[in-house]
Amino acid sequence: MIRQLVRSYVLLVAVAIALFTVPVAFTLTHQLRDDTALSVEREANTMALLLGTGNEASCQGLEEVATAYSERSPDDVQVFSNEPCAGKVPQPDRDAALTKALEEGDSTTDWGSNFIWGPKLMVTVPAHAVSADDGGKAEGPVVGAVRIEYSTEDLTKRLWNIWGFRAILAVLVLAVAAVIGTVAARRLTRPLRQLNDMASKFSDGDLTARSPVTGPQETQTLARTLNQGAERLDTLMSAQRIFVADASHQLRTPLTALRLSLDNIADGVDDEFVKEDVEQATAEVVRMSRLVNDLLVLARAEAKVTAAEPLPLGDVLEERLAVWRPAADERGVSIALRGSADGRLLVLASPGHLDQVLDNVLSNALEVSPDGAAITVKVESKGDQVVLKVLDQGPGMSEAEKSRAFDRFWRGQGLTGRSGSGLGLAVVRQLVTDDGGTVALEDAPRRGLCVAISLRAASKSDG
Repeated sequence: MIRQLVRSYVLLVAVAIALFTVPVAFTLTHQLRDDTALSVEREANTMALLLGTGNEASCQGLEEVATAYSERSPDDVQVFSNEPCAGKVPQPDRDAALTKALEEGDSTTDWGSNFIWGPKLMVTVPAHAVSADDGGKAEGPVVGAVRIEYSTEDLTKRLWNIWGFRAILAVLVLAVAAVIGTVAARRLTRPLRQLNDMASKFSDGDLTARSPVTGPQETQTLARTLNQGAERLDTLMSAQRIFVADASHQLRTPLTALRLSLDNIADGVDDEFVKEDVEQATAEVVRMSRLVNDLLVLARAEAKVTAAEPLPLGDVLEERLAVWRPAADERGVSIALRGSADGRLLVLASPGHLDQVLDNVLSNALEVSPDGAAITVKVESKGDQVVLKVLDQGPGMSEAEKSRAFDRFWRGQGLTGRSGSGLGLAVVRQLVTDDGGTVALEDAPRRGLCVAISLRAASKSDG
């Protein structure tokens, strides 16, 4: 928008310069032509008066004037006379202009080109006989003609000065107009940029973003309206998160009690059919407990109640892998850690976030891995980023499945028959994003899925 405003402003200034400067330049050009033609014609008429006098003194004076004129300037004087006069002065060629002067007694001005002028201006004037009885006036018959070929080289230089000066001035004015236009456009669009910043923060999930109420009345009204809507939305979302967290917390106790009761029932029943029903009910209670736990984690993550701090990635990885290896060993699945995950490698993460991220990712990897497969955890340090990759040997995901994998309550098909809550990857993305990182799903080099988690690297000074 700033560019469009600047272009419009510069275009308006350019049109104004063209409307005021170009006509003036054309006027000066025409005035230069007219003044030059008038001056040359005046000089030619003076010489024609000497030619029309016809006496010896006039002819000698004409010859001296014409010779001096030609020698002291790049111009040329030519004289045609019916009677011998100024014999040393060259005669013009017989052309239409000379014929018109001799036969009709009319002067001719030829610029040599239809576009401004040519290399020479040619002025041809008739010479009338001067009668002493008429008081020395040239009113007699035409006795000859005088032609001056005037070089337009100096005129061309003056023309370039006229147009060049105005062109340079126009460029300077346009440059100043562009600077002024940029400053004015940025000032005018500042409220819109602030509103755009607010909208960008909103799209990133920051519901606390507000826009300053500045600028014209229209943008102030818009800013107030958006701020009020944002305040209302933030209040509603906070209330929703509180409700989800409270509901999840309240549901954990009865679900735990229900599971214990089912376990007690299973221990006291010998009927295989009843045991099977109880086991199915227990499995559903376990799944519901995981769902409630995930909802509670997600609600707390959205509330952003903790700040990121430097954590030793190696220690966290070793701890979580030690927890998950027994479950993997039961199915013959190996979990290997590769890369530089030593104690000196620090990442910025909120306390507990990285543990929950690893638990969800490893749980999903184990869910889709066939018996006897391998899960590989890789750590790569890339400047100010640390990339953590978890690779499994499961069936992988199609592009359509990857695009939906982070949606809440979307569940893929595992291999073990167990089904998750559909919130695992949603929780992972929320926690990683809150800590300033990113998470993406990729195809594993051979087969399976790779979960790539990019975290911010930290130094000990960040603590």
